[in-house]
Amino acid sequence: MNRLEVRNLSTFFDTDEGLIRSVADVSFTIRAGKTTAIVGESGSGKSVTSLTLMRLLPRTASTQVSGQALFVNRAGQTLDLLTLPEPQMRAIRGNEVAMIFQEPMTSLNPVFTIGEQIAESLRLHKGMDRAAAMVQALRMLELVEIPAAAQRLREYPHQLSGGMRQRVMIALAMACDPTLLIADEPTTALDVTIQAQILALMRRLQAETGMSILFITHNLGVVAHHADDVAVMYAGRIVEAAPVNDLFARPQHPYTQGLLACLPGQQRKRAQSVDGKRRLYAIRGQVSSPLAPPPGCAFEPRCDKAIAACREAMPALRTDDAGGSARCILVPEAASA
Repeated sequence: MNRLEVRNLSTFFDTDEGLIRSVADVSFTIRAGKTTAIVGESGSGKSVTSLTLMRLLPRTASTQVSGQALFVNRAGQTLDLLTLPEPQMRAIRGNEVAMIFQEPMTSLNPVFTIGEQIAESLRLHKGMDRAAAMVQALRMLELVEIPAAAQRLREYPHQLSGGMRQRVMIALAMACDPTLLIADEPTTALDVTIQAQILALMRRLQAETGMSILFITHNLGVVAHHADDVAVMYAGRIVEAAPVNDLFARPQHPYTQGLLACLPGQQRKRAQSVDGKRRLYAIRGQVSSPLAPPPGCAFEPRCDKAIAACREAMPALRTDDAGGSARCILVPEAASA
């Protein structure tokens, strides 16, 4: 069963300079109890995708949102998150669909204690009184393995380390037992040791609760160990999607191949000798401006395999024989397609 099915999602911003197509015609699914990772460079549209799904785009922005986000709730009902009336969306947001943001220091309220912030969500969505909510908040801090949880319950965000603040964000997101957790680069600001602990914690909580996870990251090493399915984004579009093992074993799109070639282990294998010196691989150029995208494939100006036809029109997603898909005219389509 699919927990979330996103169909043809687009998010455009009207600005004084022109229309910015941050997310364009994005489709993917998240299976129940599984993790789907969205990978891409900064500015590829990953975070805008998550904020669109949560209906948390800035109210001051002039936006155009289209497509569908079909979510199956606890009762088995299928709801379109993009068209729900705001009161219904508020009942789902933080309850059945929760989100962990990139930087917990800017997401936690500095004037309320950790316990009060977790308890607020429980009182709103679960109807608990203050005493019961604080007891549950303590249990959540213990669940995410915060030391001296009873003491931390009465402390403020600035009194905690970065790793503990991130654990608090997970506790806050998990407080209402969500069926879908959106994690937007939750370990970006953490050192590798704390990052490993946070990822292991999320994996354990997923195994215990059966929740689905949308994991947004630029770290392919994390994806390899924690995702079941992967969607690679570039310039606001999905350029490749496949089960994680297939994507790492047989990357189809030149951009995905370039990302994998930049991994440390692959770097050593692919280092090229230039003028007697070994040069590490890097994807040349920069992402094109969203105000002036190229007429054809967005990756064409940086692609070593580009041909003239790549500049003529945006390629459609092509499905290969293994069931993956790639937005590249050089990828052979499945025989049954």
